[in-house]
Amino acid sequence: MARLHLTVPDTPVGDVDVTLVSPRGTRRTDLLPLVVAGDGPEYSRRAGLVRLLDEAADAGRCPRVRVALLHPGERNGRYAANPDHAASVVEHVLPAVGEVARTEGRAVMVGASLGALAALHTHWRHPEAFSGLLLQSGSFFLRGVDGEESFEHWGRVTGFVREVRRARRARGDTVMALTCGADEGNLANNREMARVLERLGYETRLTVVPGRHDWPQWRRSLEPTLPALLRRVTS
Repeated sequence: MARLHLTVPDTPVGDVDVTLVSPRGTRRTDLLPLVVAGDGPEYSRRAGLVRLLDEAADAGRCPRVRVALLHPGERNGRYAANPDHAASVVEHVLPAVGEVARTEGRAVMVGASLGALAALHTHWRHPEAFSGLLLQSGSFFLRGVDGEESFEHWGRVTGFVREVRRARRARGDTVMALTCGADEGNLANNREMARVLERLGYETRLTVVPGRHDWPQWRRSLEPTLPALLRRVTS
């Protein structure tokens, strides 16, 4: 796999570091779908994201893709339903990636925990940007359900979740794939978010797997969910 390190300067949240990974045997001029991963380096190291996609493509379970691994920076401030982060990804990072490697169609975005919330929020603010989202154990906090009131951005997160729940229709045709561990505290709010997204008209699937709110569970639930999502949105 070929890796290219980029620093995207002067975004609304400051500089954003990106590691762009392209499949072996491909060129930057080759037209390939793009997967964008929040917490990208950890997704690669702890969940085996890049390796899984490479092996799935070799086995014919999904197309070959480029992967943009986003370095989180000041994670809580960026990922907690921050419109500046959403604008940084769509208006700065995606064009910067497109300048150094050709990509095909709309990207798929992947996130876990607060990163899943950030992925959904980025779609919500920029509905045209993504063909699919993989939301793993999203921090879709609900007042009266989740005991996370001490979180510094609690109001911003719950305000966004409330906005989605009060919406009347989908924002575009983005396909939603959610996964969550059977033994984690976010299961109730993930089930509720899946119901909301389906009611709004999104094509939505929630997969509940054994495990907790951790990287081993997210690694296990990547397969077959992400290859299936890529097949769905690139077919």
